[in-house]
Amino acid sequence: MANTEKDEEFIAYAKTLEGIPWCEDYERMISGMLYNAFVPELVTGRTQARQKVTKYNAYLPDDATAESIASERETMLRNIMGKAGKRPYIEPPFYVDYGCNITVGDDFYANFNATILDCSLVTIGDRVMFGPGVSLLSATHETSIESRRAGIEYAKPIAIGSDCWIGGNVTVLPGVTIGEGCTIGAGSVVTKDIPPFSVAVGSPARVIKKVEPVAELN
Repeated sequence: MANTEKDEEFIAYAKTLEGIPWCEDYERMISGMLYNAFVPELVTGRTQARQKVTKYNAYLPDDATAESIASERETMLRNIMGKAGKRPYIEPPFYVDYGCNITVGDDFYANFNATILDCSLVTIGDRVMFGPGVSLLSATHETSIESRRAGIEYAKPIAIGSDCWIGGNVTVLPGVTIGEGCTIGAGSVVTKDIPPFSVAVGSPARVIKKVEPVAELN
């Protein structure tokens, strides 16, 4: 269900990010309220994100080295995402809605075909790894047909803690938090929060065991 009030904490955090398409509907969007996805500012934001991602996905010069590719892709990623830690690396192709609503920590790695629909804030911790085909879907719609006809939608945030391994073709749905130190088995659909230091598999994903907690790295 959509929220009915703005989330001032989320709005304040968004002001620390890069490339935000500020407007009333943007604030409603990241607050989990119903909003119009087709106002000019949001359309422009999505168009610019696709232009940036298309360049990233196509970048592979004939004279490139592994080092030069990593360096140039990191620069491009910082221009796509709202905030990125040290040494982010995403194997192309990958896809976003806005890019600016994504925050990743240090040493984030995503294999081929990652999709992040970041209509709400998507926050990923340090040392997180994605297998191929992972989808983080913060966008959603009402079941009302008239609402969808009118282009109205809403979104819920997604958060993934540090030291998580998200297996291939995992789908994470709106509003989900995955705690630190988790492993999500390949092909799982994560519909509810997963507590820290858990292994979860299936559709819907369920915790099948716990792992030994570890201290956060300094």
